[in-house]
Amino acid sequence: MKPMAMDRRRASVFNMMVVALILTSTTFVSSGSLAAAAGPPPDAVIELPAGTACNDFALRIEIRGGNQVFKEFRDKNGEVVRTLSAGKGSALSFTNLSTGATLALKANGAVAHTRFNPDGSSTVAITGHNVLILFPTDIPAGPSTTLHVGRVVYTVDTDGVFTVQKVSGRRTDICANLSD
Repeated sequence: MKPMAMDRRRASVFNMMVVALILTSTTFVSSGSLAAAAGPPPDAVIELPAGTACNDFALRIEIRGGNQVFKEFRDKNGEVVRTLSAGKGSALSFTNLSTGATLALKANGAVAHTRFNPDGSSTVAITGHNVLILFPTDIPAGPSTTLHVGRVVYTVDTDGVFTVQKVSGRRTDICANLSD
C-alpha cells in the first residue's frame, strides 16, 4: 500500500479522515520494531515528514479496521450543516521512521460532531479516545501528535488551519513516546 502524500494545506477530506479514522483507545504497547504492528495489512497508511506531526522524525501511521456510523444533518434548503460520526474507531500503529520505534493503539469508541459555519469554516467537538495531529501552521502551533481521552473542541478555517478552543481529560504525547 502506498503512503498518502500530505501537502501543507490540508483539504477537508484529511480533516474528516483525522476525525473519523483516528478514534482509538488508551491501551497502547511500545516496541522497538515493526513486529508490534503484526496482524492484517493496514487499510490506509499516512506518512508525515519530520517537522509536520513530530519535531525530530517522520511519522508513519497505519490504520486498521473501525466501525463508525456517519450521519449528515441538513437545513431546510438541503445543505449539510452538521455531521455526526460515532462508534468504534480504527486501530492505529505509529512508527518513528528514524528509529523504527512503534506505538500501537487498539480501537475504542468515540464521537465526532462537526458543525459547518456560514463562513466556510467548521467547528469540531470530539469526545472519547481521539488522536489529534497539529501542524506548525495550526494554533497552538505543532508539530504535535496527541492522544486525547476526554473532549477537544477545535475550529478548522477555510485554509485547513486548526485552532484548538478547549481541551479536557487525559493527554498522551505520542511523539514523546516514540522518542524514548
